[in-house]
Amino acid sequence: MAAYVVAQIEVNDWDKFQKYLNENPRVIAQYGGRYIARGGETVILEGKEQINRVVLIEFPSLEKAKEWYYSKEYQQIKTLRTGAATGSIIAIEGC
Repeated sequence: MAAYVVAQIEVNDWDKFQKYLNENPRVIAQYGGRYIARGGETVILEGKEQINRVVLIEFPSLEKAKEWYYSKEYQQIKTLRTGAATGSIIAIEGC
C-alpha cells in the first residue's frame, strides 16, 4: 500500500537549502519515492495561515518511506538542511 511523506518547511537560508534540494531527489528515487508536490503555490482553504514550503512524496509503502528517511544516504543529505530550514516531516499510510 502506498505511503506519503508530508513535509512543511520554513526556509531561512535559501543558498544553503538549495544544496539540500539538489541532492534529495536522487535518494528519494533510490527508495522508490516520487514527488507529488514540491514547494508549489499553496492556498489555505481553511484554518490558520502558514508560510511554509509544503512537499508531498509518494513511496510504494510506509516501510520504504521509513527506509528512505533513516537511510545513511538521507541522513548525510539531511545535514545540508541544518541551519537552512526548520519544519516537520510525517509519513502516513495511504488507503
